[in-house]
Amino acid sequence: MSKLYGRSVLVTNDNVDRALRKLKKKIQASNLLNELRERETYVKPTTQRKIKRNAARNRWRKYLASQQLPPRLY
Repeated sequence: MSKLYGRSVLVTNDNVDRALRKLKKKIQASNLLNELRERETYVKPTTQRKIKRNAARNRWRKYLASQQLPPRLY
């Protein structure tokens, strides 16, 4: 039996579907796909700050909306 390195899974009992699911979970947990998507294109630092600022604004709006009382339904 050889050693498995990196993000790899072992296929047992010819169950490729289960191994594929395990591999997908490992990749999702390691955040590899998100990192690759971010590195696909260059984003200028000012644009990155703008995106982060807008995300913070949206989070704050969502928080404020969750703190409001629901409208009175008659």
